[in-house]
Amino acid sequence: MRDFERREHFVDVDGVRIHWVDVGEASDAPPIVLIHGLNNSHLSWWQVARRLAVDRRVVMLDLPGHGQSGRPDASYTLQWHTQIVARWLEAIGIERADIVGHSFGGGIAQMLLLECVERIRRLVLVASGGLGRGVGWWLRVASLPGFVEYLGQPFMALGTRLALRGARSGVTQQDVRDLMLLNSRSGTARAFARSVRDVIDWRGQRRHFLHRAHDIEVLPPVLVLWGDRDTLIPFAEGRAFAESLEGSIFQAFAGSGHYLHNERPEELARVVRDFLDDPAIPSARLRRP
Repeated sequence: MRDFERREHFVDVDGVRIHWVDVGEASDAPPIVLIHGLNNSHLSWWQVARRLAVDRRVVMLDLPGHGQSGRPDASYTLQWHTQIVARWLEAIGIERADIVGHSFGGGIAQMLLLECVERIRRLVLVASGGLGRGVGWWLRVASLPGFVEYLGQPFMALGTRLALRGARSGVTQQDVRDLMLLNSRSGTARAFARSVRDVIDWRGQRRHFLHRAHDIEVLPPVLVLWGDRDTLIPFAEGRAFAESLEGSIFQAFAGSGHYLHNERPEELARVVRDFLDDPAIPSARLRRP
C-alpha cells in the first residue's frame, strides 16, 4: 500500500487551538473529512485515510479536548463541538466535503446538517451516536455530575486502555500507548466529562437526530455502517435509523464491534469509496409517519 505524507497543521477557531492532518492531494472529488469519537483522536482513522487518499484529499481533525487540540474551559456541548467544526471547515477553506463520523463524531456530523448543510455533499455514519437511547453502561457512569471531571484525570490513561478493549481487532499496543499519552494531557477528563454529560445520562443517550431532522429541507445521501457485535451503541438502533430514511443505505459488518475503522479498515474504506463515487445514489428523505 502506498505511503502518504502526513501534513500536520494547527489553526485557532473561536479561541480554541485545533490540530488537524491531511493526506492525499486535491482532485475533482471533494475532500473527505473524518471525525473521530469520544476519548479518541485523528490517529484512529489512519488505516482508513491512507486507503481513501489514493485519488483525493482526506482531512482528519482532533476534536477540542482530544489529541493535540486545545483543552479550554468550555461547555463541550454537542452544539458547541458542531459550531467549532463548522468554523474549522470555513477556516481551512473547505467549502464542500464528504463527512464521515464515528460514534460521537457521527453525532457531530448529523448536527452539521443543521449548522451548515450546504457544506456536506454526502454523509457516512459509523456506529454513530444520536440515533437512539442505547449506550454502554460505562458512559452512563461517566455522565454522573462531577465524578470524571474532578476526579478522573489521573485515570484517563487507564480508561483509554479499557475502552479500546472494545475493539475486537486492529488496535495495536502502540496505538493504545499513543492514545493513552494524548489522553493523559491535563484538561482531557474535563472535556470528556462535559461532552458525555451533554449527550448521555444514567438512562442512556439524550440527543436524537430525528428530533431535529425535520428542520433540514434537503438531506444528502446517507450511508450507515454498523458492527453486529457492537456493545457500546446497539446495532438495532443503527438499522432502525436507516429504515426511517428513504434512500439511505445500511450495511452491517458481521462479527465486528464498535470500532469498525480499526477492525475492518480495508473493507470500510471500500464501502465508503463505492458510496461516495456512485452518482446514482439519491438524497435521503424522512419517511412520512
